[in-house]
Amino acid sequence: MTAPGSGMAASVAAVAVPLLLLGVAVVAAGCGYKSCPTTRPDLLNVHLVPHTHDDVGWLKTVEQYFYGVRNEVQHAGVQYILDSVVAQLVAEPTRRFIYAEVAFLARWWQLQDEATRDTVRQLVEQGRLELVGGGWSMADEAVTHYSAGLEQLGLGRGFLRRALGPCAPPRLAWQIDPFGHSRQSAATFAQMGYDGLFLGRVDHQDKAQREQHRELELLWRTSGSLRSPGSDLFTGILPNVYNPPTGFCWDQLCSDPPVVDGDSEENNVASIVSTFLDIATKQAEHYRTNHIIMTMGSDFHYENANLWFKNMDKLIAHVNAQQANGSRVHVLYSTPSCYLWELHQANLSWSLKMDDFFPYSDGPHQFWTGFFTSRPALKRYERLSNNFLQICSQLEALAGPAARDGPYGPGDSSVLREAVAVAQHHDAVTGTEKQHVANDYAKQLAIGWERCQLLVSNALSSLSGTKETFTFCNSLNISVCPLTEASSRFLVLLYNPLGRRVSWPIRLPVHGVSYTVTDPRGQPVPSEVVPVSIVTHGLRGNGIGAMQELLFQASAPALGFSTFTVTRSPHGHPRVPPIQPPVLPQPWDIHNEHLRVLFDPLTGHLKEIQNLAKNISLPVFQSYYWYNASVGNDESSQASGAYIFRPNSSEPIPVSVSKRISTSLVQNALVQEVHQTFSSWCSQVVRLYAGQPYVELEWTVGPIPVEDGWGKEIISRFQTPLQTRARFYTDSNGRQILERRRDYRPTWNLSQTEPVAGNYYPVTSRIFIKDKKVQLTVLTDRSQGGSSISDGSLELMVHRRLLYDDNRGVEEPLLEPGADRRGLVVRGRHLLLLDTVQAAADGHRLRAQELFMAPYPVLAPGGGPSYRPEQQRLQEFSALRRELPPSIHLLTLAPREAGTLLLRLEHQFESGESRNSSQPVTIDLLDLFSAFTITSVQEMSLGGDQPLDAISRLVWTPATGPAQSQPVAKLDPRRVTLQPMDIRTFLVHYEEPGAAPGGL
Repeated sequence: MTAPGSGMAASVAAVAVPLLLLGVAVVAAGCGYKSCPTTRPDLLNVHLVPHTHDDVGWLKTVEQYFYGVRNEVQHAGVQYILDSVVAQLVAEPTRRFIYAEVAFLARWWQLQDEATRDTVRQLVEQGRLELVGGGWSMADEAVTHYSAGLEQLGLGRGFLRRALGPCAPPRLAWQIDPFGHSRQSAATFAQMGYDGLFLGRVDHQDKAQREQHRELELLWRTSGSLRSPGSDLFTGILPNVYNPPTGFCWDQLCSDPPVVDGDSEENNVASIVSTFLDIATKQAEHYRTNHIIMTMGSDFHYENANLWFKNMDKLIAHVNAQQANGSRVHVLYSTPSCYLWELHQANLSWSLKMDDFFPYSDGPHQFWTGFFTSRPALKRYERLSNNFLQICSQLEALAGPAARDGPYGPGDSSVLREAVAVAQHHDAVTGTEKQHVANDYAKQLAIGWERCQLLVSNALSSLSGTKETFTFCNSLNISVCPLTEASSRFLVLLYNPLGRRVSWPIRLPVHGVSYTVTDPRGQPVPSEVVPVSIVTHGLRGNGIGAMQELLFQASAPALGFSTFTVTRSPHGHPRVPPIQPPVLPQPWDIHNEHLRVLFDPLTGHLKEIQNLAKNISLPVFQSYYWYNASVGNDESSQASGAYIFRPNSSEPIPVSVSKRISTSLVQNALVQEVHQTFSSWCSQVVRLYAGQPYVELEWTVGPIPVEDGWGKEIISRFQTPLQTRARFYTDSNGRQILERRRDYRPTWNLSQTEPVAGNYYPVTSRIFIKDKKVQLTVLTDRSQGGSSISDGSLELMVHRRLLYDDNRGVEEPLLEPGADRRGLVVRGRHLLLLDTVQAAADGHRLRAQELFMAPYPVLAPGGGPSYRPEQQRLQEFSALRRELPPSIHLLTLAPREAGTLLLRLEHQFESGESRNSSQPVTIDLLDLFSAFTITSVQEMSLGGDQPLDAISRLVWTPATGPAQSQPVAKLDPRRVTLQPMDIRTFLVHYEEPGAAPGGL
């Protein structure tokens, strides 16, 4: 057991205050568990937790919520909430309050004078204002990637420690509104040193059974690879999601009667006390100790905090006064951490959970599985933005001050970092906000991109030694880039953020028919000019743009860049071979040295995939379908909407109205493609690049037609003869892999009422099916909903357009008009990998890593002057002395204070999933980088805001028996060992070398 206050700032002497009527005998000054109020071991202690839940965007934008504008949409003004709460806490020393959303707190903090800041710091130090969660936003757990999740938690915790002091960073996670909860998110909290986690939303069937068995509080084993108890996280499920008990809402947004205790005919003390005692007694029946928690607040409450606190003061006084009449209930102002401490003091053993809390439903026909796919374009933009943020951070670290203050203007990564952090919010990347709010999220990301592009230009100029006019072509997904279309000569600088060399296909729109490409050493690189597809040309909308694309395979070193020179040939082929229809009716295929893909000559559909090296052949039929979105029926009025997926039939409808789809073929030395058209609004390119061990499916869907009055949910389905025994596998936030079973939950008995929606799970990066020998894996470029509705099948929802709201507060159908107001068109990629079960992880782990940390091309016309007269120009650069092993990923490289960097290395394999790659790996940190010399290393917590040896967590006992705690080993920076699924975080002190880094 851990002593009270261990690992937290030292408290000062307690000050006794005689406040017995308010239920507090002692108010302890100081943060940590020692600041907690005195409880009564002989009574039922009811911990009232005053709080507000302030969405970082939902029905209004972040700015609108903070300043309190657009109140006709929703009455909410966060600046007034914080003003009011601070004043009420100062007015009465027994009162307490918790706050979660750092994005709002940081904005409010900038507007305060130093006297107010000192007051807030004192409240935090006294434990009366407790920060919970610690993230910039209360992040979603279904569709967020673990990399971006770490960023937003680190950003929030860093601000709290800098601004409010060492007492401010939370020890408790507060995930009260996300729509289901992931194992990887819980693992992140555990590895950051959190003592516990409180949840608001769990499946209604799960909760009912936990209430019956008194298992609303449990121990979550958050990893099958990491050791317990380090990976264990105490988890509590709140009784009322995050709302107050019925009848006890005293906000200006509520209509419950206040406590009237004066000499008045409205006096209602007796009924309020009686009702409260009854609620407390019934709630206690579902929990195991003589302590229960009640959340006193809800969405954007406490704008007039006096209403809440005045009535809670009275409630506490009058309920506790009944102890003189034999009542066994004691009420007090408290916080989640003080409640958690009392549970820990009970010294009980707790039931163990190994899986996750997906999918979430709040009724028999209300599965919140639609948001796994809602707003697919925003989901992709968020993923791309985190990718670019990591590149921006790396280059800022490698180039130092020159990145922030250079020839292209002031570079700043903080704008994109904050925008990405806000986008993790559970009503942002989820797609569950109003349309104008989604537009604002995208706008803030775009502003962040612009500031980071300046920084990247400065950094690349400094590192390469040349002042080029760098160009960022943001519309390459529809083959638009003015520089490459207009120039006869240009440079392509490919930056690789990964710790190993990668080969990456480059496709650029051009008007010429023949080009020469040379690598950093001046050697020729094979290239081809291919026609732009009719679908891509149509997406541009204005009918202009290049009709060809230049294609070549570029290679870039680990954590570095390569520069390629492209020159139009004066005498090229007279014309680019057009896209050709395949010869029918013979069977036809595309292939490279790794794979062969066969198509049905009669229908044009994908028919079979062969792994040539492993001699594996798997029949695979793939096509697009749509589920007819329910508008409600006799069983339930529930409609499909932004949150909820509810089809009106378990059988989807083919997108193509005929059995034969239109197909055409592109073949050359670098790529082989089959272009498939399923309808006027749904098409696909099946693509094999030379040398790549995967099949790429580039899909384009939209505008989804809804003129027939039916909302549609579009899926890509793969059907195989694999005997999968109702099992399939999905990732958890892009990291862990969890087994799923159709119509089954591992820890409770499921009564399945929605056979499709109730079997959908979030797919952040991959989904796969397998038998005893063969595995088919599909990687995604964004989060999507996915499932295996029948044995041998696998499906992913790629887009959805709906005509009705699902009655969860948005009050707006998910129509997504798109730029032309005719409906959103979305383009994305699925990567297919076919391998043996034993070797599959070695493939999908590395490919998934490349998708979320993809190399990034920057273009320039060439011929720019030197950065400094004496500086050597570099055509190729790597910041590493040697590549990292394949199982190790450089997760974070970001600047901190002058001369320091934050470095995270992770082992990206789980225990036992790969014979070779699931082994421990030892790294020499001092000899890792060539761009700078490391002088000292300090190991930090996962959040990066405190030394690892400063963390001391509460230790809990699982029902299976206690686990042995592992002491923190002394760090040897020359021998840093990473076990499977480890993430190790370091604060690195460094010196820049006297000369420019070596290169070509």
